[in-house]
Amino acid sequence: MSNSKPLRTVRSFVRREGRLTPGQQRAIDTLWPKFAINDGDNLLDLNLLFGRNNPKVLEIGFGNGASLAQMAENQAEDDFLGVEVHRPGVGQLLNLIDQQGLSNCRVACTDAVELLKHRIADNSLDRVQLYFPDPWHKKRHHKRRIIQPAFVTLLTKKIKSGGQLHMATDWQHYAEQMLDDLSNNPLFTNSSNDGTYIDRPDYRPLTKFEQRGHLLGHGVWDLLFQRR
Repeated sequence: MSNSKPLRTVRSFVRREGRLTPGQQRAIDTLWPKFAINDGDNLLDLNLLFGRNNPKVLEIGFGNGASLAQMAENQAEDDFLGVEVHRPGVGQLLNLIDQQGLSNCRVACTDAVELLKHRIADNSLDRVQLYFPDPWHKKRHHKRRIIQPAFVTLLTKKIKSGGQLHMATDWQHYAEQMLDDLSNNPLFTNSSNDGTYIDRPDYRPLTKFEQRGHLLGHGVWDLLFQRR
């Protein structure tokens, strides 16, 4: 009998659960059936999920959900699916969806990579958003960054031709890696005029985290690529 063990999948996140506030727990208990997606392995019918055939936007790692809720409110013609592994943020977004009466936003509390691989149909997404992912700034941890060539290849299958991948980070080294990994994939085209970064689009809200960074002199790099 072989004693070899299967290779461990390197994840881009660590579950730091944190404590749910009573309001967040109540949102998960009461709003989950209406606005959240249960775990499973069946392919999602996004048009059925939202009840219409409108552009579909997937955001990976929405944090506390404030930015995503604002985008869903401002872009009522688009449907947003947010993926986050930390339940306090999920509870917070569920509350915002309910308070703002958003019919175009749904939530999944799971590993975004596994969701993309097994539950999102090919050529079904109009835009993927990845804002301020964990930079894993130590060199030995760079392998944990979600943007890697293999993940970029996965996105080429899920994003429609003409669709977009929009990323933002406040770590310059990660921005440079993102730029390299996307530029080296022949199925993505940089939307920047000079082949590097873009100004923050109006549709991406300026977060409190980002505002604090500006006050401290930190840079932010936005990257926008189009699927050929």
